[in-house]
Parts: sequence; C-alpha cells; structure tokens
Amino acid sequence: MTETHSASAATDAGRDGGEVVAASHLARWLGLAATPTFAVMALLTAIPVGGSADMLCSAGHGSMLGGMVPMYLLMSAFHAAAWLRLVSQWRGTVGQ
Repeated sequence: MTETHSASAATDAGRDGGEVVAASHLARWLGLAATPTFAVMALLTAIPVGGSADMLCSAGHGSMLGGMVPMYLLMSAFHAAAWLRLVSQWRGTVGQ
C-alpha cells in the first residue's frame, strides 16, 4: 500500500511541476507581448481619427504629460525588462 501511495504522490508532484513550468513559460511570453502591445496602443491612441469620442475627451489634449499616449509609453517602457533580459541571454550565448 505504501508503494501505491508513493507512486501516486510522485505523479502528483510531476504534474504540479509541469504546471509550474507551463505557468512560467506563459508568464515569460506575456511579459514579452506586453511591450509591443503597449507601444502599438500608444501609436493608435496618438493618431487623430476625429469623431464623437474625440469631442468627449478633448479636455486632456492640452497637456503633453496627460492622456493615454504617455501612459501607454510608460507601460511599454516598464515592461521592456523582459526584452532586455532576452537580449542579454542572446548576447551571452552568442559571445561564447
């Protein structure tokens, strides 16, 4: 009975380890996806399209520090750490 229990525990531990590895890979890819996503959102927000939404939100256009574009640019910069880490890993493997 002990062998059956330990085999079941080993299977559960392997499955949990696999889930942790999968979650780690997903988190890495989401981190890499954040920077270009926010950069594209900043570009799309900066393009004046015109329409009723612009009339409603026209109060925020007076300041360069206010609005959605600087927020998206800052968010893109803060999430760039994943890209910097990836580039440093590439440069480390290329230099060897």
